[in-house]
Amino acid sequence: MLPHYSPLKVAESFSVLSGLFPGRVDLALGRAPGTDPLTMFALQRDRREPSPDDFPQQLTELLGHLYDSLPRDHPFAHLGRALPGLPERPEVWLLGSSPQSAIWAGELGLPYAFADFINPDGAEIAALYRERFVPSERLAAPRVLVGAAAICAPSDEEAERLAASGRMTFSLLRQGRLIPVPPVEKAQRFVERYGEPRGRRAVLGSPDTVRRGLAALAEAYGAEEVMVVTIVYDHAARRRSYELIAEAFGLGAAGHGAGPATVARSAS
Repeated sequence: MLPHYSPLKVAESFSVLSGLFPGRVDLALGRAPGTDPLTMFALQRDRREPSPDDFPQQLTELLGHLYDSLPRDHPFAHLGRALPGLPERPEVWLLGSSPQSAIWAGELGLPYAFADFINPDGAEIAALYRERFVPSERLAAPRVLVGAAAICAPSDEEAERLAASGRMTFSLLRQGRLIPVPPVEKAQRFVERYGEPRGRRAVLGSPDTVRRGLAALAEAYGAEEVMVVTIVYDHAARRRSYELIAEAFGLGAAGHGAGPATVARSAS
């Protein structure tokens, strides 16, 4: 979440990681604060006034540091040449859930990761990204990853039951109430009383159901990769969900799958 950080600090940190682990580090950059306005303000170093909305300038400066592409007369132009991990660099992705992020990713020639779990109407936005894509030294052709909320369990009914915890969490988040993910029984009572949150999509069910759902999602976005996040109360259920999804796509230790897109497991 780049608004919380100095572009040079991010460049230095991910340069170190890239030097330590060549070819293995992605740097995914988002404009959103990732939290509620009060927490965002608390994260600021200078609290005399809210931080400016200058993400395009931050992003341009960060890429300038990583690729030594700042104008020669820029006061920071020399700093990128001293990054500690050179010549290794992270692979830079742009995160997004809106048309504006698609435009930036396309014009800058960056791979694009779209948050379907935030905005389930993103297939047209992914198409906009491809339309606006300009090849760059970083990427010759457009590349899309779709981020999906998914819960996999032995049966469709069990996955639906586990999903109640996330539904309660997001319902209250929209009211500005941050809570720990609640136990299933408590969440079920809440959902039965207040209904489910609108505007979000999750792929839920047994391994076969989830495989079909994620494959359809990848096809709709034309995505080469799918990243899944599972929000449930019980850690063992979360871990089992990831295992079942991996098994459904034939993912082994080497990370090679048999599906139409690579499915990346997220432990978030």
